[in-house]
Amino acid sequence: MNTQTVRRAAMATFAVFAINGFVFASWAARIPAVTRILELTSGEMGLLLLSIAAGSVIALPLAGTVVARKGTATSIRLGGFTAALGGLVVATALGLVSVPLTAAGLFLFGVGIGLWDVSQNIEGADVERHLGRTIMPQFHAGFSGGAFVGALVGAGLSSIHVGLPAHLFAIVALVSVAMVFVPSHFLPSTTPAPAGAVMSPEVPGGKAPARGRTAWAESRTLLVGLVVLGAALTEGAANDWIAKATVDGLGATESEGAIMFAVFVASMTAFRFFGGKFIDNYGRVPVLYGSLGAALVGLVLFVVAPNVWLAGLGAVLWGAGAALGFPMGMSAAADDPARAAARVSVVSTIGYVAFLAGPPLLGFLGDHFTVRWALLAIGVAIIASILTAPAAKPLPQPVSGGAAPRTGSPAPEQAERG
Repeated sequence: MNTQTVRRAAMATFAVFAINGFVFASWAARIPAVTRILELTSGEMGLLLLSIAAGSVIALPLAGTVVARKGTATSIRLGGFTAALGGLVVATALGLVSVPLTAAGLFLFGVGIGLWDVSQNIEGADVERHLGRTIMPQFHAGFSGGAFVGALVGAGLSSIHVGLPAHLFAIVALVSVAMVFVPSHFLPSTTPAPAGAVMSPEVPGGKAPARGRTAWAESRTLLVGLVVLGAALTEGAANDWIAKATVDGLGATESEGAIMFAVFVASMTAFRFFGGKFIDNYGRVPVLYGSLGAALVGLVLFVVAPNVWLAGLGAVLWGAGAALGFPMGMSAAADDPARAAARVSVVSTIGYVAFLAGPPLLGFLGDHFTVRWALLAIGVAIIASILTAPAAKPLPQPVSGGAAPRTGSPAPEQAERG
């Protein structure tokens, strides 16, 4: 495949990650406003957020099969348009001050985001393999950068009292236009695999179908999923609660809470842009240890800090530590290109259960201990991820004269590190 095609695909993949982050942050940065509009407690808001989790938990395990059948471009379009429909429903529901309708819209939003996320990670792994160097963290930096912009936009619109429904309608228009044009620049797809199947390297010729669900029985895949679980919960909890924890715990304004969220995302974005070089130089496992350790320290500092400035320093460390765990997990799941779709789907499902379902559970704890102190529960998951980090060590790459299948894997030289 020629270099220009791969570079164009890399730019398109970066763009869909960035748009995904912008869309998610446009919602997350204004959760305090949603809580106020619908007159909900932290626990009730946590229950409402479970609607997103429910939609994604349904979509994520099926995403590998959808990608295998339809390819990443079509799958991302399907996810993007579904998320946009969910945004329309949420905007309408907030205008009507309807909690049930908001929950229905968030469910659709979760379905769309789940399918979109698995598809973009599979495409990112393909591009990474074709480029021959670590680039997945930069794609996730695109997500974080988009989230940073979305958070700033949310803070700005909140400060000038622009209604959240109008904000969401504009986001829907952006997503709809992007889904038409951007995925057309992805890497060319090969013939889709049979329903629910991936190419099995264990069978001579590598052409026998193996059902995607078999990846759930692989110990390494599940352990990589546990690594991602801690990293995803760390990131997801900040996305959903750092703004509200700042407002409620430190007496800050809603705009200042959104800025704290932006500080977290800015730190995460910066480390994702430059993290690929650390991974190539030192390997996945050592970088995972350092990242998860920094996340734990930053989290604790944010919670115990007596003022906004020290909490901001904690947010910087927290964001830096959360930066690389998820993308390294996606790369680890896609080490074998023949099994990438099924394994990325499994690891994404585990990670996104934590990313989306964990924060609402923190909301329930927040009713008893305040949201800020409830965040300390994330430390348990971070420690579990540290203990299972060696599972992400790259797999040995097979030596073959044939072309690799079109489902993505890190560059061969990465297999010697970690």
